[in-house]
Amino acid sequence: MASEKEMEQDYLAESLNDLFTSVSNTIKGDLQGTNDLLKLLEKMNIRVSEEYTSFGDVASGLRVYVEQLKSKSNGFDQYVQQIDSIEQQVTEFEAVVSMLDKYVSLLETKMKSIYQIPPS
Repeated sequence: MASEKEMEQDYLAESLNDLFTSVSNTIKGDLQGTNDLLKLLEKMNIRVSEEYTSFGDVASGLRVYVEQLKSKSNGFDQYVQQIDSIEQQVTEFEAVVSMLDKYVSLLETKMKSIYQIPPS
């Protein structure tokens, strides 16, 4: 009977060893899967970081471009003021020319009436 008991103990020990090996392999597989997910997440973070870095470069370039445009725009302000001034002067000049035209027409009418030239 001792050998039968030893066989049962050997079978139990072997079964427990198989159980522990299976549990160990399952845990290793889970840990490997988690490790693979973490590596993938790390690679994704690196890629996103690179993308945002390039966005930062683009934004910085746009900021410089906008500052240059603003500088150029400020340079045009004096010309815009000059154009506005010229436009005002032209408007006043047109008003004077219109008044002179009316005055010349009135003089022409008077001269024709004085010299009795028939109106054309």
